[in-house]
Amino acid sequence: MDIERNLKAYLGAREPTARYASFDYCFNHFQSYRELGGPGELASSQGMELSCLHLAFFLASWGMLRGSADLLKRSIKHYAPLIEVIASARPNIWEIDAHAYTDEAIDPLLQIASQLRTALPEGASDILVTKIMLGVFGCVPAFDTYFKKGFRVSTFGRRSLRKIGRFYQENAEVIDRHRVPTLDFASDAKTTRKYTRAKVIDMIFFVEGGCPTG
Repeated sequence: MDIERNLKAYLGAREPTARYASFDYCFNHFQSYRELGGPGELASSQGMELSCLHLAFFLASWGMLRGSADLLKRSIKHYAPLIEVIASARPNIWEIDAHAYTDEAIDPLLQIASQLRTALPEGASDILVTKIMLGVFGCVPAFDTYFKKGFRVSTFGRRSLRKIGRFYQENAEVIDRHRVPTLDFASDAKTTRKYTRAKVIDMIFFVEGGCPTG
């Protein structure tokens, strides 16, 4: 596998109006609340609607509102329980990244995944839950078809997260070098907020799994 080639292919398709930038805008929104010390405000009367919109469009842009998906039948109000879970998440969830997937770090990742899953009345697949975790916290790759094929895993869980942690340790230099800044919605300029290590790993195996870029 050529990690550099995969990342070049992915990042070459990232521009302000392309769907790949949907991650940037969603991630920027949620992280801005964390950085200001008030993630609880995401679920306030002022923050709830915009948070639901950001999350819903990110998921739509990344294929979660197509075909027979239940989300296709829902309004943004459907996402309110998810925002409440996110707003009340433990502070350490916002800090966890692939360079530190110890058992002590993996436990809260599995816990927040379970809480997000139960926040949706119909439950949620690994794909949906991990896409939410990626778009909001940046703490895990999205376990979609392409990532799972490329990384050769079948489910999201402790074993897969340990494997991701090992991959990071073996390729830390190239992964850290490709932690590019997110794009700002208003100006199209690069922000001071960088992609997480888990996001970079997500990009590597999204391409490796066969997703056409562009």
